[in-house]
Amino acid sequence: MRRPVAVKLYAALAAMGLAAVTGAVLTMPEASAATGSATGYATQNGGTTGGAGGQTVRATTGTEIHAALCGRADSSTPITIEVEGTINHGNTSKVSGDSCNTADGVIELKQISNVTLVGVGSGAVFDQLGIHIREASNIIIQNVTVRNVKKSGSPTSNGGDAIGMESDVRNVWVDHTTLEASGGESEGYDGLFDMKDNTQYVTLSYSTLRNSGRGGLVGSSESDLTNSFITYHHNLYENIDSRTPLLRGGTAHIYNNHYVSLNESGINSRAGASAKVDNNYFEDSKDVLGTFYTDAAGYWQVSGNIFDNVTWSSLSSDYNPAGPDPESNTSVSIPYSYSLDDAGCVPDIVSRTAGAGTGLQVSDGNCSPQTPTPTATPTATPTATSTPTATATSTQPSGTNLSIGAGSDGSSKADGTSYGNVRDGDMSTYWSPAGSTGSISVKWGSATTVSRINIREASGSEGTIGSWRVVNADTGAVLTSGSGAGVITFPQTSLNKVTFEITGSTGTPRVAEFETYAQ
Repeated sequence: MRRPVAVKLYAALAAMGLAAVTGAVLTMPEASAATGSATGYATQNGGTTGGAGGQTVRATTGTEIHAALCGRADSSTPITIEVEGTINHGNTSKVSGDSCNTADGVIELKQISNVTLVGVGSGAVFDQLGIHIREASNIIIQNVTVRNVKKSGSPTSNGGDAIGMESDVRNVWVDHTTLEASGGESEGYDGLFDMKDNTQYVTLSYSTLRNSGRGGLVGSSESDLTNSFITYHHNLYENIDSRTPLLRGGTAHIYNNHYVSLNESGINSRAGASAKVDNNYFEDSKDVLGTFYTDAAGYWQVSGNIFDNVTWSSLSSDYNPAGPDPESNTSVSIPYSYSLDDAGCVPDIVSRTAGAGTGLQVSDGNCSPQTPTPTATPTATPTATSTPTATATSTQPSGTNLSIGAGSDGSSKADGTSYGNVRDGDMSTYWSPAGSTGSISVKWGSATTVSRINIREASGSEGTIGSWRVVNADTGAVLTSGSGAGVITFPQTSLNKVTFEITGSTGTPRVAEFETYAQ
């Protein structure tokens, strides 16, 4: 049973820097409502632990949520915020502080890390109020309902998205939530679960998405291809017109979901995206998988799915449904372990486990629900601690530079620079990100073996690059991490795309050449 700490409230709040905050109630850490551990791609890139190991605070208004964030020692101090009741525009105001960047009329998780937002008991309700995650990492949202968020009409919030992520977001686990609208764009609503502008390592699990024109997207346009490594499992999509999800580029793993009444289209893989679609149950729906509304092809690997009363449109120039007999047209490697329920029991198991207020139950992998043990993981930030670390050297590698003649892309590019400049063999041209951090990739049309890269900085910028990671962009696995430009060695890996991600710098990096070698 939770023990009140009202007698020591002001001392406790002062210890957290929250003495001036009204209404934030500190509770004992062992009473945290957060349960279970992250799954899917949220386990990669160092993992997702949210506010584990930090203080636990109770909030009953949006203003109190913001106050708890702003009262931390700094923007990465772990915190679990237990939310109770209904959060709406009337009780959500901007709060200022050195450890936060909040706003009126939206739950703003911006430029922060190591936060858990969890509904108490049957779950909290965010009514007409969206949750906005931006420039943030290691975030958990669990056991909440977000409903009727509008982008037009009154009141508006979060661009009409129930949960929206954008701008360099990493490691988010959204679990046992209910995301719902009351119509489509003509009624003022947008997406239920959107990711844009370099959002990666996200899992949506055991959630219900319903009554909306748009389920959610990964990538805001055909040029926004920096979003990737998303897992969707054990979710219910019900009465959705399209985007379950819409994938533009990147990799997604979609398994054990129940889709009912997808009215126009379902999983829309396009612009080079790859989706692994396993053991889902599609029911009473139309065009549940394919590339739709574009001629920019996407890809899928399918197995174990059930198509129950699904209709398929005819092939056209911008309409490529996977059915009526879906077959794989790519292969997707998944870097984490997972258990598949048989597709035949997915409707039953999802009906008992998905959404807020279901007791945070999960499947045991054998079509039966179970309650996980409370979270007891230590505080952690999403860094690649389990991967080898390295310091780049200046020894020039031998052999053929495989980047010459390859392709390239990245997270952003500064004016006057180009992704292609890193593979042209010319030290006078270069790529820079739009800010002090960003990523650049080299890619091939078929699997290529790489064990060494050479990052060469443009003249005059030597020593600017600080910390970095080398990522297998096919799977999201971090191959190595370290600091400084130069020659970087890692275990020999066969891949289609390798990414050099700059996570820290002393200015604006300028990469003249991103050379790749087999050995």
